[in-house]
Amino acid sequence: MDCYKEFAHIYDELINSDIDYKTWATNILCICSEYGIDRSSYLDLACGTGNLTVEIASGFKQIWAVDLSCDMLSEAEKKIRDAGIKAKFVCQDICELNLNNNFDLITCCLDSTNYILEEENFKKYLSRVYNVLKEDGLFIFDINSYYKLTNVLGNNTYNYESEDVVYIWENYLENDIVEMNLIFFVKEGQVYRRFDEEHSERAYKEEYIESVIKEIGFEIIKKMDNYEDKAVSENTERICYVLGKLKNNKKL
Repeated sequence: MDCYKEFAHIYDELINSDIDYKTWATNILCICSEYGIDRSSYLDLACGTGNLTVEIASGFKQIWAVDLSCDMLSEAEKKIRDAGIKAKFVCQDICELNLNNNFDLITCCLDSTNYILEEENFKKYLSRVYNVLKEDGLFIFDINSYYKLTNVLGNNTYNYESEDVVYIWENYLENDIVEMNLIFFVKEGQVYRRFDEEHSERAYKEEYIESVIKEIGFEIIKKMDNYEDKAVSENTERICYVLGKLKNNKKL
């Protein structure tokens, strides 16, 4: 996946107006408290520029952050170091996750799971997470819902304009995969420099996701609408899952 290169440097400007990371982190930490999760070790998968990592990290002793993009990891490392937090950063595919540690809390947020396009890789991803999650730990992740990807994003075109950044975002939906073509113009002095990004997300149906969750040996502890304590509806755009290991599981 060749994306999040030059985009990494302007990512925060574009995303921070839409995502309330502080509220997400507060709600995640409240869930940890509700279920008595130990605060020894935290792993953030597909951490991006570390916006969520830095909000949750202060509550834990050991912090690890993983991302496939070295450019995004560089931004995350600077942000987390500037906050006075020590962390380990690993450039790795979350479907091939291989870490020499186990974790009390693992997160994978902001629809990173939708970037896994093949069903076999989706199963590998959940299995690898299972293997590094402590017995009493929690895995919290979200997806762009099937409704959002097929009905809201679908084959639509969007645009954005600020003083320093302009972009055009064109979507093409086929076989439950949304291909996203983004053209950016970033101001540099008196001129705008163009660069292009291509992203793809799979629209997963809840029934499939939940069948794989159970197959791997997880149990669904909570299922929420956008990190809020409310039920998922047919028009929910972001579904959040809170998973734990199924007790006495014999599969793995």
